[in-house]
Amino acid sequence: MIYLDNAATSWPKPPEVAQAMVHYLNEVGANPGRSGHRLSIAAARIIYDAREVVAGLLGAPDPLRVVWTANVTEALNMALAGVLRPGDHALTSSMEHNSMMRPLRALERQGVELTVLPCDEQGRLDPAAVEQAIRPNTALIALNHASNVVGTLLPVAEVGRIARRRGLLFLVDTAQTAGAYPIDMEAAGIDLLAFTGHKALLGPMGTGGLVFGRRVDLARWQLLKRGGTGSRSEQEEQPAFLPDMGESGTPNAVGIAGLLAGVRYVAQRGVAAIREHEMALTGRLTAGLRAIPSVTVYGSGIAAEQTATVSFNIAGLEPSEVGQRLDEEHDIMCRPGLHCAPAAHRTIGTFPAGTVRLGLGVLSTAEDVDGALQAVARLAQEVR
Repeated sequence: MIYLDNAATSWPKPPEVAQAMVHYLNEVGANPGRSGHRLSIAAARIIYDAREVVAGLLGAPDPLRVVWTANVTEALNMALAGVLRPGDHALTSSMEHNSMMRPLRALERQGVELTVLPCDEQGRLDPAAVEQAIRPNTALIALNHASNVVGTLLPVAEVGRIARRRGLLFLVDTAQTAGAYPIDMEAAGIDLLAFTGHKALLGPMGTGGLVFGRRVDLARWQLLKRGGTGSRSEQEEQPAFLPDMGESGTPNAVGIAGLLAGVRYVAQRGVAAIREHEMALTGRLTAGLRAIPSVTVYGSGIAAEQTATVSFNIAGLEPSEVGQRLDEEHDIMCRPGLHCAPAAHRTIGTFPAGTVRLGLGVLSTAEDVDGALQAVARLAQEVR
């Protein structure tokens, strides 16, 4: 079997991830921060160690500004609801995932003004268009770091400089880049960074977080939820400090233990080395697909300008049929369709059918790429 659906979730995971989760369940098991005995203290240490390694990998200002969430979707909802109020104006791009678009559309119905900046057919965004769209009431710029459809990297550093110069908050969705592309939150001018644990950070599902930069005004923050935090238990008001103000209820401690192991694996391999590995495979895959008659590849086709996510179609075949046949006839796991990003597909001209998406990862090999190319060539040959 060839697994090429890493843009949806990474697999297989390093064995250390499952080992860490089993260790937590069998040897720790307690509720972090909710008791004073040694097992609870051991659990809290794991949670804090995970904050430290994530903060170090992403260039966060302080481990205590890493707030755990169930996934990047919850993190984005937390960020958008925390900042935006009726009458505010927000900027986003036409290449966003529905995890960004849907909460923004809901806030638009509540009185937030929204501008969706058009990207070109390769998914690229002109930073000058961002600056030109800023209004007196603009409060937030919210962008993904890379498209989950074609992998195109958006100009995060350039937009971060614009946001700092204009005094605006900048939210970045790193679902497709955290762990696979070098990120320095402070250097890039990112104020709010949403990440997921189960993709290139190699952790389990049900893990993610929102990292708060120092420019975020916590006194004006609108909380998404409230409840027990294990701190300030004498008060019936939510704590006003991080990370507690954003973390209500028992955390997914066993999942965070697995995420800690995954991020340590990424750090040991080195994000720069992972990036080089994935760029080489992406270039090999893109060149091979473009050499197959009747195959259309979307995006820039330049490995340095994208993540290891490649979308294509075969003339005469629906993406759903290609995906099914790659699975059933060739043991290749991929994802056809709209990838929860209809705006992106409208931008690249593939709505409503979508594309076939191949997502490479850190454990993908050149043999995986060649196997996929052979399978796609066979399907394309049958159509001709």
